[in-house]
Formats: sequence, structure tokens, C-alpha cells
Amino acid sequence: MRESKVLPGFSERLAAQAEARKALLEKFKPKPTVTAEVFETREQRKAREIEEVRAKRAADKEAVRLAKEKAEEERRLAAENDEELMLQLKREDRKARKAAEKAAARAKREMNAQMRRTG
Repeated sequence: MRESKVLPGFSERLAAQAEARKALLEKFKPKPTVTAEVFETREQRKAREIEEVRAKRAADKEAVRLAKEKAEEERRLAAENDEELMLQLKREDRKARKAAEKAAARAKREMNAQMRRTG
């Protein structure tokens, strides 16, 4: 019998079927896993994340504390400047009052002296 190249024979079909079965079974074989060079367990990862969160919160707290200190310092300086302004205003008021008293005393003295001269 003549071998046909168009229609495969029984043995060729069996060989093709065996190869297909092998290929199908290859899919189900376990493949080598890729392991991380630095293996980190779940507990270690969770602990690291907790530490990161704690560090971030501590940094935020420190930033708030520094901002509060800065605001307090600015408020204190404003109060000191305000006290200095109040003291300056008191001094000016006292100088004006003393100058007015001095002018009144001089006017009274001059009036008394003029009364003595004329009188």
C-alpha cells in the first residue's frame, strides 16, 4: 500500500495524540517558583508598616508642636511690642501732662509777680 501524505496513518495519529497528551500534562506540572531574595514574612511586613505609620504620626506631631511653639513665640513678641507701645504712650502722656503743669505753674508765677509789681 502506498503511504499517503495527505491522510496520516494510524501510527502517526497515535504519535500526535501522545504528543498532545504530553503537552497537556506539561501545563499541570508544577513550575519552579520565583523566591524573593529578601524574604519578608507577613508579620515582618505588618510590623514594618506599623513602624512607618508611627514614624509619620510622630513627625506630624512634631510639626504641629513646632508650629504651636512658633505661634506662641509670635504672640509673645506681639504682646511685648504692644507693651512697649503702651509704655511709650504712657511716657508721652506723662511728658505732655508735666509740660502742661509746668506751663500752668509758670503762668501762675508770672501772674503773681505781675500783681506784686502793680499792686
